[in-house]
Amino acid sequence: MAPVHGTTIAVVGPEAQHVLSSLDRFAGVDAMALADADSETAAKLIATSDATYVVHDVDPLRHVAAAWVEFFDDQSTAEVLDLEVEAAVSRLVSGEAFMPDYYVVIEPASLEGTWRHWWLGALAHLAPMRVLPMEASASSVRGLLRSLPTSRPWPAPDAWLPSLKFAVPDAWLPSLKFAVPDHVGLNLRLSA
Repeated sequence: MAPVHGTTIAVVGPEAQHVLSSLDRFAGVDAMALADADSETAAKLIATSDATYVVHDVDPLRHVAAAWVEFFDDQSTAEVLDLEVEAAVSRLVSGEAFMPDYYVVIEPASLEGTWRHWWLGALAHLAPMRVLPMEASASSVRGLLRSLPTSRPWPAPDAWLPSLKFAVPDAWLPSLKFAVPDHVGLNLRLSA
């Protein structure tokens, strides 16, 4: 798959469709509702856009996220999570799917507990400035597009996805208030 020309933003959350449907009117924004499309078609449409901001509702980790949530809610097994991780890594490494540059999580306070931990914990832990909570309004998201934070890129998917089952929600929450946003997940050691 050819590289994407613009900045890609996946809009997720209960009000994502509402926000997405009103973003296309802004200059430089190509807003695409592709959640129901197969991953290859969605990836092709996103990659061929020439807009500055390609905003969509495609989450290449949606099955991994659901399996992770179900695993920690005791509704599924580690093996199911492993299968979803393996499938996602295969799609991401082959170029059939790709990680968005940013996730915008619409109304994260309205998400159920473990889903909130997925978006603002397990996923944000890897690249904190690439998972951004936002209220459900197109103008707020448009304002965010004007000032997206810079951050290190997502790590290679095969380097972190296989260890997701060890990303226990309560393990990082107590120390979160001491975390330096762009250092989270790097395991930096400061020397005296």
